[in-house]
Amino acid sequence: MARRKRQSSTFNLSFLDIMSCGFGAVVLVFLIIDHSMEVEIRTVNAEVLSEVALLEEDIVDGEAGLVRLRNALTEADLEIVEADGRARRLTDELDEYEALIASIEESDVSDSDAIAKLQAEINQLEEEIRLLEEAAEAEAGRSAREFVGEGNRQYLTGLNLGGQRIAIMVDASASMLSNQLVNVIRLRNMDPALQKQAGKWTRTLDTVDWLTAQLPVNAQFQVITFNTDARPVLPGTETQWLEVADTPKLESISAALREQVPAGGTSLHNAFTALSSLPNPPDNIFLLTDGLPTQGETPPRGSKVSGNARLKHFRDAIRRLPSGVPVNTILFPMEGDPMAASEYWQLARASNGSFMSPSTDWP
Repeated sequence: MARRKRQSSTFNLSFLDIMSCGFGAVVLVFLIIDHSMEVEIRTVNAEVLSEVALLEEDIVDGEAGLVRLRNALTEADLEIVEADGRARRLTDELDEYEALIASIEESDVSDSDAIAKLQAEINQLEEEIRLLEEAAEAEAGRSAREFVGEGNRQYLTGLNLGGQRIAIMVDASASMLSNQLVNVIRLRNMDPALQKQAGKWTRTLDTVDWLTAQLPVNAQFQVITFNTDARPVLPGTETQWLEVADTPKLESISAALREQVPAGGTSLHNAFTALSSLPNPPDNIFLLTDGLPTQGETPPRGSKVSGNARLKHFRDAIRRLPSGVPVNTILFPMEGDPMAASEYWQLARASNGSFMSPSTDWP
């Protein structure tokens, strides 16, 4: 009996030892697994943080790229606006050229006719130059005047600068801003200060200064500007002849002219009518203009004037001139007006005056 108890007790102790060892092993395995999981979690967390950092860098780069794209889009929008503006300007210029072509076509003057007439005028000019040269040699240069221009060049004008009462008539219409219709339209919409400095207009005013400097000292004169109306340059002198010897008056006229801005159309009818307001008719007339008139006594009904209509206005206007008075025309030619040179040339011959179309650097 006692033996059995000892055996039973020994068995129980062995079983407990075995159980303790097994539990310890389980705990050890659990600790090992837990440590491995902690290491793995830390490793995964480090990788995730690295990925997050890379993603944040990508976000920053993306935002910077978005800013650049927005700036590029803004620049593209500006370029589109500028391109639209250029396209509109080109369209406007095209419309202006088409209007000019239509005006030329309405004038009923073909290219061949215009070339033939111009060639005839050239031949007449060459003959007149030959006659003037012969007359200059015979008269010891009494009918010619020399003027030193830029580059110390000499010019033989052939203008008859004599007379006791000399009228200088200056076209102050909008076309005196430029020789080209497109540039006239552009300048007409610019600041008045820029219009006063237009090349064609300043050349015209320089020509007036040159003429007044060449007039006989004992003569009288008057300077009249005209567009659709006509008036003396100096207000209050509508019924007066001024003295060439009055130097302050000459300087006042030059200064007043340079304050004027060319504008409006052209009426030679009203210009020549203004001469009748003077106490005595002129005995010499200088006409500075750039083409045939665009209206008669009153404005035209429409906005366009055909070449035939302008020719009619011109021929009606010259009937207002005092008879027997030389008309000396200085023409600053305008494009699209091929008949102007021929008509003013014929007026010079009929009135025993002169005609010239100066170079761009005269006087």
